[in-house]
Amino acid sequence: MDERPTRPSDRVFLVVVDDSTELRAALSFACFRARKSGGRVALLRVIEPSEFQHFATIDLLMKAEARQDAEELLQRVAAEVNTRSGQLPVLYVREGEPRDELIRLIDEEPSISILVLAADPGPGGPGPLVSALTGRYMARLRVPLTVIPGNMTDEQIDAVT
Repeated sequence: MDERPTRPSDRVFLVVVDDSTELRAALSFACFRARKSGGRVALLRVIEPSEFQHFATIDLLMKAEARQDAEELLQRVAAEVNTRSGQLPVLYVREGEPRDELIRLIDEEPSISILVLAADPGPGGPGPLVSALTGRYMARLRVPLTVIPGNMTDEQIDAVT
């Protein structure tokens, strides 16, 4: 049996950094909870496979550029998380299908204790990760999943954390 964090200060709130507008709500929730519980935030950015794989050199350049963009984005978000939560976040960059890489990271990192996602409140549905992880992939998660409405304000989130 693997050892899991049991003290509140061991809590790691994982947030997937994507290009959605609801990311702000997930970040806010994770930062408020981390600050109030003495935990930390972890950030995951997944680089999806390039559709341009005909020429190896071009594909390698595109991958390198995507990785650099991902790292720069994570650094900007990490600065915000540090300010809001009082702790530097743990950063992860993965390449592949976001759902699969997210599940793989959670399986590989025993320090991750809670996954925080925000649902798109629009008519298109909650988003692909929320749909997958509250549906058929729920059984593959070893940590609790917290889903925040993507249109919640910081004040509303603070009131419930």
